[in-house]
Amino acid sequence: MGKVAFVFPGQASQYPGMGRELAEKYPSARAVFEEADKALGFSISKMCFEGTEDELRLTANTQPAILTCSVAVFRVAEEKGLTPDFVAGHSLGEYSALVAAGALKFSDAVQLVRKRGTYMQEAVPQGAGAMAAILGISHAVVADACQKAAEGEVCSAANLNSPEQTVISGHAGAVKRATEIASQLGAKRAVMLPVSAPFHSALMMPAQERLAKDLQSVQFSDLRFPLVTNVDADTIEKGEEARDALVRQVSAPVLWEGSIRLMVDEGVNTFVEVGPGRVLTGLLRQIERSVAALNIEDEKSLATTLEKIAAAKADAA
Repeated sequence: MGKVAFVFPGQASQYPGMGRELAEKYPSARAVFEEADKALGFSISKMCFEGTEDELRLTANTQPAILTCSVAVFRVAEEKGLTPDFVAGHSLGEYSALVAAGALKFSDAVQLVRKRGTYMQEAVPQGAGAMAAILGISHAVVADACQKAAEGEVCSAANLNSPEQTVISGHAGAVKRATEIASQLGAKRAVMLPVSAPFHSALMMPAQERLAKDLQSVQFSDLRFPLVTNVDADTIEKGEEARDALVRQVSAPVLWEGSIRLMVDEGVNTFVEVGPGRVLTGLLRQIERSVAALNIEDEKSLATTLEKIAAAKADAA
């Protein structure tokens, strides 16, 4: 069997009820939710298990909710004997990956992402920024569309997700113009996204500066297994590198396709999405169809993933 990577989801993977089943069955998962409630001073667990979609969609809630759920799932996977050779996380998911790698204490991480969500929300007035997904044309053509659409405003690639998908971000007017230009340039679809701020663009610099101060005051340790960063699509193993990557990540694009390709080149042939939803599993199929794409978010997916990894190990033996 080749190597295994754990990948952790970012914003837009949340859904009401996430994490509840595992928290009810596994004390290790429940302990993570309890620790989050204590660290935040309110019940994020209640929001995950019983909250509405609207509550969970607010960035300052979404970020700690997904992180908590992902770390709870990771703890159960770890208990079952699953360990990764590499970790990576999509945007917010990089915090989950760093907790899994032992670089960041969970209680610190959950407070950091709550602030990160708030700062991102406050960086740009409501409605001034926007994001859109462009499907079916290359990253280079999307970059060209952004450049033509900018007209002195910010408009740039935010997530280079797969050969099929680039997400763009910036001033609302410029992003809207870019979707029209992308359609003319042959995009299969160009859709505005229901997000509350223009993430991973230069408009996030105020949030980045505020978060940098908070990141400075938190302790980072060296990593137990290598992490592939969003910002460089390169592996790191030192705590200081992790801190630096989290600062730069706020306004820089997420190089997700490059991160996955790097891990495939390093011998990873099994990817496990750890946390709510299957967004990364879907992107993986667009990037590299030859690898196994598994996920763990509840009891059923946990059983399936354990079974498939055990079978792959048996075949390899």
